[in-house]
Amino acid sequence: MTSTVPPVAELIAPSHWRTVDCISDLHLVASEPATFAAWQRYMADTPADAVCILGDLFEVWVGDDAVAADPGGFDAACMEVLRAAAGQRPVFFMHGNRDFLVGRAGLAACGVALLDDPTVLQFADQRWLLSHGDALCLDDTDYLQFRALVRSPQWQAEFLAKPLAERQQIARGIRSQSEQRKRSGAIYADVDTAAARDWLQAAQAPVLIHGHTHRPARHDLGDGLQRWVLSDWDLAAMPPRGEALRLSAAGVQRLPLA
Repeated sequence: MTSTVPPVAELIAPSHWRTVDCISDLHLVASEPATFAAWQRYMADTPADAVCILGDLFEVWVGDDAVAADPGGFDAACMEVLRAAAGQRPVFFMHGNRDFLVGRAGLAACGVALLDDPTVLQFADQRWLLSHGDALCLDDTDYLQFRALVRSPQWQAEFLAKPLAERQQIARGIRSQSEQRKRSGAIYADVDTAAARDWLQAAQAPVLIHGHTHRPARHDLGDGLQRWVLSDWDLAAMPPRGEALRLSAAGVQRLPLA
């Protein structure tokens, strides 16, 4: 499968920013309280001037109305963490493959800005290309077909028109299938190198930062181009996982939180 370079949005950092943190793939869910607690502490305590959440903050999101339907529930607690954090520093959110139904209005109500995928961050005299990363996994053809379907306005409108209970049931089924695939030891597709280079060259950026694959690493793509992969978070795992990637004029620093 070939890659088409999507339109690239831009986020220009104010001159006073000194550090920007990127995180992704927390897959927050009520049944994993340790991960939620670590994220809550991180969002309250990070000294970064801004935080970019690059997708899959939530394990599943069936619509913003779930927050109003259960104001004391887990989704509402997560949005309150975002609201509190955004009161301290700018917080940006990019859709992932699990939480693409998080709405712009719901984020705005928390003071969080929605980032297009991909977005170039102009910061510290450099252009950093930010993406969730799923659209670059070209060998995962079944998923990319599913992605094209569920990202369409028509599909989303039809899904969100269903009763909340029905949407939640559908989400539980999808999550169950995902867990079964993980337990089966299935090998997931990685980011396509040629596609990553195409995106970087189109964006005139030397560094791509993304999540999705759960394979934290730094890849040399040649010609001065690099790909930095964010870690997923699972604070109940042995050993625990979780980290932020901090950007500054000095470069990129991994900050283990586990």
